[in-house]
This record gives sequence, structure tokens and C-alpha cells, in this order.
Amino acid sequence: MTNLLIGEYEHTLDEKKRVSLPKSFRAALGKRVVMTRGLDNCLFVYSPHAWSKVAEKLQSLSIVNEDTRGFNRFMLSGAAEVDVDGAGRVLIPDHQKEFAQLKKNVVFTGVSDHVEIWDAFRWKSYKARIEKDAERMATKLGEIGAL
Repeated sequence: MTNLLIGEYEHTLDEKKRVSLPKSFRAALGKRVVMTRGLDNCLFVYSPHAWSKVAEKLQSLSIVNEDTRGFNRFMLSGAAEVDVDGAGRVLIPDHQKEFAQLKKNVVFTGVSDHVEIWDAFRWKSYKARIEKDAERMATKLGEIGAL
């Protein structure tokens, strides 16, 4: 797998709603990214190439299914193409900032093919919860053959 995105980095939103992408993520994501609403009230950030794979999978699902229509609307209508400026910053659109409840401090997490942007307080709370539950999750994944 190329461009595996991993790690956790804390940054600060400036007064113009811009934030610097961590340097290691900038190289993998490129000069333009696709940012959308993510699960668990964070934002997902994809390179254009990774986003095209996600969009292709979403488009291949039947629109007859209500959940498919709803999830497509959630992901696709919430997406925005965002330029990475010369200083490595991205401007977070207002609707996405509100959705993720981003305040001043944010956390970037690398999750394989995409980056997540979390409000720092919400990330710390979520991370504490999943760290306590990691063994149960690993057992469940082992049972279905994923680990």
C-alpha cells in the first residue's frame, strides 16, 4: 500500500479557520484535498486519488436502498475540494467546522487512506474510550477473520 497515512498531531485553527496540515500528511495528500463529513463527528480528508476510489464505491451502490441514498448524501453533499496553500494550510469550510464542532485546538489522525480532523477535546475523549475497548474490538475482528 502506498502513502499509508498514520500518526496523531495536534494543531491550532487560526482566526481565519485555517490549519496547517502535518508535514508528513502534506506529502501524501498533495496540493489539493477533498474534505468531507466523517463518522463519529470528525472530518475525513482524502487525496484526490483516494477520494475517487471512495466516490466510485459510493456511486456503485443501488439508489433504491434508503440507507445508500442517505449515506451518499451525507458523504457527497458534505464534500469540498480544498487547496493546500504555500504554507501547508487548509481552510476548513464553515459547514464542516460546525459539523465536527471544531474549536481552536484540533487533532489530525492518519487512518490508512485518509486523515481525520477532530476537535482536540472530543478526540481525547473518544481515544480514551477506544483504548479501553481495544481488546474487545480485536477479539471481535479476530472472530470474523479480519485479524
